[in-house]
Amino acid sequence: MARTDEKRGTGNGGQVSVTTAWTRGTVDETVGAVNALTARWAAEAAEDARAAGSGQSGTVFSAAGVWPLLAFLADAATGPARAELAEAVGLPAGEAADRAREFVAALDGLRGVDAALGLWTHRRLRVREEWAAKLGPHTHRKLTGWRAVDRRALDAWAAERTGGRIPAMPADLGRDTRLLLASALTVATRWVRPFTTGSAYPRTGPWNGRRLAGLSRTTRLLHRVGVADTPDGHVTALRVVGDRGIDVHLLLGEPGMAAGRVLAAGVDVLAGRRELVTGDRLPPGEAGPGLSVDTVRSWYPLRPRLHVHTVAFDVTAGHDLTSCPEVFGLRSATDRAAGHFPGIADEGLAVARARQSATAAFTDEGFEAAVVTAVELGEGSAPEPELKYRSTEVHAHFERPFGFLAVHQASRLVLASGWVTDPQPYRAAPMDW
Repeated sequence: MARTDEKRGTGNGGQVSVTTAWTRGTVDETVGAVNALTARWAAEAAEDARAAGSGQSGTVFSAAGVWPLLAFLADAATGPARAELAEAVGLPAGEAADRAREFVAALDGLRGVDAALGLWTHRRLRVREEWAAKLGPHTHRKLTGWRAVDRRALDAWAAERTGGRIPAMPADLGRDTRLLLASALTVATRWVRPFTTGSAYPRTGPWNGRRLAGLSRTTRLLHRVGVADTPDGHVTALRVVGDRGIDVHLLLGEPGMAAGRVLAAGVDVLAGRRELVTGDRLPPGEAGPGLSVDTVRSWYPLRPRLHVHTVAFDVTAGHDLTSCPEVFGLRSATDRAAGHFPGIADEGLAVARARQSATAAFTDEGFEAAVVTAVELGEGSAPEPELKYRSTEVHAHFERPFGFLAVHQASRLVLASGWVTDPQPYRAAPMDW
């Protein structure tokens, strides 16, 4: 994939020609590495949402927002921190920065996706120019040392880069902050065919008895839904096609199946590691979680149809990446007793904090997600027989907690992921008298 774009928002405020050249092998390897991080993080993120209690609407997270930051840190690290970060990134540390720069530029070149990097440094920290150059086009500003002033500037950057969906930078800006590296990512797609809105009344499961904002539609494309068999149980996957080369995959596991396992199964299907038996090949009866296949009779020929029933959702979540350092290769890098990043500066630096704020909304018209990730470095030390014609009807019901993956069609890169536990309630339109 080769693309040249004129992009604004660099450190000097001018235009920079961004050229990214991804060979097919590079795309596959990078996408595989990012999606592998998605699968590893899924279990931790979903468990965090479960532990948060009933007040949490679910979770949303983006490995695509974290991965390049880890890659840039891996390039500059030494010792155990370098090895652990390289393992988390899934690439040799010496290649990580170049791949990360290409990845961010390629993301920003995708329709429906905006990506940006920001770097803020303490006014007395002298960052190595060769490392900063590896970041590619980015915002680089100095921290004033006045927390309120710096906070306003960082929050403004996050809000501007996400269209206001993330109003604040997920950072503490403690007295020990010497460097802050951040990424912003937004995803937006509109459905090729919108859903019909209405109310939904789940009859079983955690949402039983609630009146929810229901979404439904019917299509003749039975292959848009399918079932994957995994060691943990069956998973139903529905592909909702967007108009900008970005789809959203809804994933429903068997009752009691861990959310992380459901999301990981979705990643395996994308990678071809799990076969998805599509709706046009499923036998009649209960074919999978929330999925049934019926044979109906009619007076006239009917084409097969897939009836989809789901719910609208708006999910927001925050994540502390240092709470699961093994997932992100941050175990050694957070040891403040030593410096780990001589490739960034002479001053001893260690990871003080690493956080992500994310939000995602699924409506009748489309899907939007926004993510800001920040890493702070501090000082280190039934049929009727009399009817003639038969047809197949598939019914897919997502009416209990389910997962989702926002996926770039061509590369199968997972841009955002999440788990829905508290969908939007139904709100009737006001009557016009």
